[in-house]
Formats: sequence, C-alpha cells, structure tokens
Amino acid sequence: MATSTFRNKNKVRPIKSGTAKRARVKAQKKRLEALGFQPGEVANLQSNQLRAFLKRPKLTAKLIAERAAKAAPQA
Repeated sequence: MATSTFRNKNKVRPIKSGTAKRARVKAQKKRLEALGFQPGEVANLQSNQLRAFLKRPKLTAKLIAERAAKAAPQA
C-alpha cells in the first residue's frame, strides 16, 4: 500500500484560514444586526455566542423583542 499524500486524506484536507474565519464572523454579525441586535451588543459577543444566537433565529428575534418591550418606557 502506498502512503503518498494522494491516499492520505489527513494531509490533503484543506486548512482553515484566519481570513476566512474573520469573513464568516463579519457576515454573522451582520445577520444578528438584521435580527434586531444593537451594533454595540454584537461587537461584544464572542464568535461561539454569535453562532449560538444564529442557530435559532426565530427564538433570538423573540428574545430581542421581549427585551425591547421591557426597555420601552411604560406610558
């Protein structure tokens, strides 16, 4: 059996780059802002927190709406 790089999938796998990760995080931040997060809040989130909010966008939008309702002054 040959042990060349052609046969060894571990050596042929693509390597993740930091540039691509930053682009993904930037796109995810835009998506959260579109859901209703404040830009200042989004800037303070860690990347794993961003992904957690984006896994369930309907629930996230609901939480944002509830929080906005609490923050609104009662007339």
